[in-house]
Amino acid sequence: MSPKQATPCAQAATAEAERETEVARNPNCTIRSTANQTACLVQIYPANAGLGRRHRLDQPAALGRDVDCEIPVDDASVSRYHARVVPRDGDYYVTDLRSTNGTFVNDGRALLRRLADGDYVRVGNHIFRFLAGGNIEADYHEEIFRLTITDALTAIHNKRHLLDFLERELTRTARHHRPLALLLFDIDHFKAINDTHGHLAGDAVLRALATRLRGETRRDELFARYGGEEFAVVLPETDLEGAVRLAERLRKLVAVHPFEHNGKSLPITISLGATATGAGETFSVEQFLAQADEKLYQAKQQGRNRVVASDGEPAEAGNQTSAKAKGNWV
Repeated sequence: MSPKQATPCAQAATAEAERETEVARNPNCTIRSTANQTACLVQIYPANAGLGRRHRLDQPAALGRDVDCEIPVDDASVSRYHARVVPRDGDYYVTDLRSTNGTFVNDGRALLRRLADGDYVRVGNHIFRFLAGGNIEADYHEEIFRLTITDALTAIHNKRHLLDFLERELTRTARHHRPLALLLFDIDHFKAINDTHGHLAGDAVLRALATRLRGETRRDELFARYGGEEFAVVLPETDLEGAVRLAERLRKLVAVHPFEHNGKSLPITISLGATATGAGETFSVEQFLAQADEKLYQAKQQGRNRVVASDGEPAEAGNQTSAKAKGNWV
């Protein structure tokens, strides 16, 4: 007898599982689909009551603080009439309405821009994703799944996915006696950036830092936002020496080129803590994170802009000029 063919339901379940697996591996991937439906904007940031809400674009839609806007955005960083999305001849265009803080598409300022499927539209502190692929319903549910594992501001993995990944890797490490390393780092004096230049500048620095460092990790490693201005890198099959080498490379990549926001140069440095499993050692997720966090704290104490590894000694000192404000580790 010939083998049974999969039922349509089983095929659909397999296809959905494949979609979710690909998104989990790469939160920036775009999976195309095939049926025609009305395009929409989906709010992906911030994580407030509007997170995941779908705004249909079957007619022109204004975004802004005013209650008459088709897509109301109640945030001081957004103008009363901030931007408008207009369907035209099968395409969709976003127009800035002379807003105070500008309208951005994929982090590029947009006065008038044709939108493509998967584009990110930012007005003030709010980010929307434009969906116009064939099967809007499937794309929408894919986007909701993406929101569960991805930090929308930086487009890298979020804390939830980090903890799940770390738990799996610690289990695998203990079972097979393989090395595992962890980096925790944060931006030095980040509060001063927000206080001096505003929260939009702070958000811009977080996005730019994630973009700059994303390409330094391999496919089997995980780069995630741990919270606030703190980030983590999980390194399977890597010992402490290899983790320190990567940490130094990340530190230098951040320090060597200032970040830009609204034409202003913002010099940024990071402090990093590195740890790794040792022979015969087993850790819980909380213990492993606490060990790396302790080294990050020591890096702050010892002057910032440096890496401190599990032996408690700085792997390589960075710029000493930031060794100020003892007792304030932000």
